[in-house]
Amino acid sequence: MANQGNQPLNIAVVQNNSEAGHRGWVLNTVTADEWTAEFRLVDDHTDADPYLLRAARHHGEATERPCPICRTEELVHVTYVFGDELGPFSGRVKSSAELPVMAYEHGHFRVYVVEVCTDCGWNHMITAFLLGDGVTRRPPRRQKTVEDIYG
Repeated sequence: MANQGNQPLNIAVVQNNSEAGHRGWVLNTVTADEWTAEFRLVDDHTDADPYLLRAARHHGEATERPCPICRTEELVHVTYVFGDELGPFSGRVKSSAELPVMAYEHGHFRVYVVEVCTDCGWNHMITAFLLGDGVTRRPPRRQKTVEDIYG
């Protein structure tokens, strides 16, 4: 569902309120038109790591939401999993279809979903949560590499 220009976004903008006669900061909610007109500093918001952009292009799950910065590309979700029980597989990108299966295979792990625009590089974490069945397990064994064998 696209945001119309007159509906407030869930974006909090902190502004210096020294002009009002006192020192301090004011928290405002802005509309989509105000966001693009006043607060759009593309260089400040498009700082995606090259690895995140690569993961978004190759493993991201498409959404129907347009990018709030460039408004040209649809955003994609990239899902990362982290946890001690995942062993060397911690920090990998997983699809949302893999998460229910993983929840029954591991005691607990943390999931982070990042929203990314593959065109301009805008990104932010939209949610983080824990999954697992609560039964503690040992992490998978680490495979020996050539460096381990030959030093």
